[in-house]
Amino acid sequence: MICLRCDAAWPVETYAAGCPRCASEGHASNLKLIYAGQGRGIRLPEALSLGEGGTPSVELSALAQTMKLGRLTAKLEWCNPTGSHKDRMSARLIARALSCNVPLVVAASSGNGGLSIAAYSAHAGLPTEIALTAAVAQSYRRAMVAHGARLIEAPDSLGRWEHLARRVAEGAFAATNYRLPAIGTDPFGIEGYKTLAAELAGLDRPDVVIVPSSRGDLLSGLRLGFEEIGGVMPRLVAVEPFPRLARVMAGEDYRSRFEGHTAQVSTAGETVTFQALAALRASSGLSVPVDDMAARRAQATLAACGLHAELSAAAALTALDEIARDGRLAGRHVTLVLTGSGLRDPGAHDPASWPHTDERPHAATPPAMSGFQPPRTEASVQQRDNG
Repeated sequence: MICLRCDAAWPVETYAAGCPRCASEGHASNLKLIYAGQGRGIRLPEALSLGEGGTPSVELSALAQTMKLGRLTAKLEWCNPTGSHKDRMSARLIARALSCNVPLVVAASSGNGGLSIAAYSAHAGLPTEIALTAAVAQSYRRAMVAHGARLIEAPDSLGRWEHLARRVAEGAFAATNYRLPAIGTDPFGIEGYKTLAAELAGLDRPDVVIVPSSRGDLLSGLRLGFEEIGGVMPRLVAVEPFPRLARVMAGEDYRSRFEGHTAQVSTAGETVTFQALAALRASSGLSVPVDDMAARRAQATLAACGLHAELSAAAALTALDEIARDGRLAGRHVTLVLTGSGLRDPGAHDPASWPHTDERPHAATPPAMSGFQPPRTEASVQQRDNG
């Protein structure tokens, strides 16, 4: 295993604090797996499959023409077994838990991740405990319980992590991040996202891949996958509901806390990880904050094309319009990773989660942007506090 920040090598084990050397220096960095032998193409750890992967890509030709793109595709990750991209990670994460002979799998979740972990743990015959807050929709709760998971309600998001820390100290396997500063999910799970990179790197590799992001597991997995496959790395664009990673790209410390409120529950949270920062650096990428109302307009636009994405996934379309506006993506192929469906998304349907405004989405409304252009700084400034 190799550290994403300092390149230190470590034996294959579970490192709760990430790279031990970085942790000793006050940093928080995830690790990546290194495989024996040579050869081109992605290599993966064992998986416990429910049929994840191979999700369809849909052409959005009319939107591509409007935005003056060469091609626009949407990768429908809600076609995975439990309805989100998280299944790619869970298949290898739960296989890793089995190999460690753990008595319990624990996770903190806002919905998609917890449901996926509950399903794959049930498939493996492992007991599961999901820590969540009152904001998690009943549709997710019912599905988790149906898979046999025990639900633990915490007072807030960080309270979930405190519960996981106690369980891990008792011998449980953590299937999600629970540390501050945040590190990300176990490297074995992140390997699963390399399968998405392999699918995208087919006959017509995109020039730009736009990814809803919170702590960067998916971003990091895509970066690692494209690096193993070789060739030109697509530019990765992280979409977030309020400036977090964008602020870090502008020079703030990734270990800081970034407060904000959003109905984009799948990408909410106050933390940033070094792995997300490293993925954007490696791909010359950027982060684009998209507020809730702009995301709702994008959601309506996608729905008019036949795709009902969850709010955080729909925000990818707003981010695309933001960066394509000056013509820099003319003739390019862009892929939107639509991580989950809008069918279970409380941010899309619950009026209580909407901002205090009379504005509501209209089906034919084109995506209107917030006008935010994330500031960029010289690499030397970024390096100062970010590894």
